[in-house]
Amino acid sequence: MNHATRHTAAAVLCAALFAPFIASAQDEAESPFSWNVTGVSDYVFRGVSQTDEDPTLQAGFTYTSPVGLYAGIWGSGVDFGDGGPDAEVDYFIGYGVDVTDNVNFDVMLNHYSYPGSSELAYTELITKTSFAEHYNVTVAYTNDVWNTDTDGWYFAAGTEWALPQEFNLTANVGRNTFKDEIAKDYTDWNIGVNRTWGLFTLGLGYYGTDGNGRDNSGKLADNRVVFTVAVGQ
Repeated sequence: MNHATRHTAAAVLCAALFAPFIASAQDEAESPFSWNVTGVSDYVFRGVSQTDEDPTLQAGFTYTSPVGLYAGIWGSGVDFGDGGPDAEVDYFIGYGVDVTDNVNFDVMLNHYSYPGSSELAYTELITKTSFAEHYNVTVAYTNDVWNTDTDGWYFAAGTEWALPQEFNLTANVGRNTFKDEIAKDYTDWNIGVNRTWGLFTLGLGYYGTDGNGRDNSGKLADNRVVFTVAVGQ
């Protein structure tokens, strides 16, 4: 793997950001604890495979206080080639609040760690604003992207709509920008459907990036279908 591709592979070592945001939406009548175990056909983040296009297992646990503060841990298998880490373990703390009846704001500090590869660890600040029931905007920033002591930003907009037969449609588009040209800025996108039966959720998504993403990461950023099976509450 050449130098530029290695940097981009490290960029996608971030966690699946949606897990802690879901936990922050609990109301006081529910248990403060939430958990999830998920099998994915490919661990894709920001348009790039983190498992060399292979399936893996993921799991997370979150505690959410009555005032909206939450903390937790999330982990996944990863594959970045020979000598790389086999797992990603993320620790996060955050706060979610309903600003109005139609607007929720969530801010989270997430630390990405990789057992056996401490040189890849770094921390990112992530905000997510959800509004008008169907829409959300995410802004993430780190001053140490991929542990290189340089700035990295991620901007994304997403939506979710109910479909017939209790299915849901989701879509997201994001822009990854990097200081000092350590990698090309690129756009990623995904669209998917999912349905929940009790504790179980099945999902099918289609992921991709623009040409810059594929220049950075090669086949790991090709368009792909991802199947997800999750259990949790």
